[in-house]
Amino acid sequence: MHRIYFDKSYIKFLPEQKGKNKQMAPDKLVARYSGQRNSLMAYIDMLEKSNKYKSVTLYHEDVEQLFLDFCSYFKIVEAGGGIVENKNKDILMIYRRGAWDLPKGKIDPGETESQAAVREVQEETGLQEIDLGEKIGVTRHVYRNRSGKRCIKLSHWYKMNTSEMILKPQAEEDIEKAIWVELKRFTKENKSNTFSNVYRICKKFLKKRK
Repeated sequence: MHRIYFDKSYIKFLPEQKGKNKQMAPDKLVARYSGQRNSLMAYIDMLEKSNKYKSVTLYHEDVEQLFLDFCSYFKIVEAGGGIVENKNKDILMIYRRGAWDLPKGKIDPGETESQAAVREVQEETGLQEIDLGEKIGVTRHVYRNRSGKRCIKLSHWYKMNTSEMILKPQAEEDIEKAIWVELKRFTKENKSNTFSNVYRICKKFLKKRK
């Protein structure tokens, strides 16, 4: 299953047999993809401009083709990021542009996903002693770049550990705060003020940590 986030909502794509006759809440739309690529723009506009639906589920017999058709409207930007744990088992969170986030950034030419993830954590938080762990997962979210073009940021998330405690948020990247938090309580108390894709990868991390 593929899932793409639009701020507080998301769209997901399922094979046809999994989408049929599924009862959903009024704020969750389920529809069949006709195979006409231009029909997808209506769902993109809906998720960008309206808060009517928390989620949209599209299904089709060829779910991979559906996903490719949808993504063809966007520029794909790959990024690497980290869920950083200190010796107290607290997790690093940053605050920028009005929401809580995890450190991440675009992959530079010649970098691997994990190399970019470590570099971005170092640049955005001031931490230097980073031990790279396993890959936690991937998220996709929609944003517009400076020229107004729609983009999907494909973020590769890695578990990291550090012995350092002092954080220095990177003001040049609009990071106002960098703090250590007890993740389970923090995500519960700040769900409405955390990007949906970040909230989801944090929940996945907590599940893996059990």
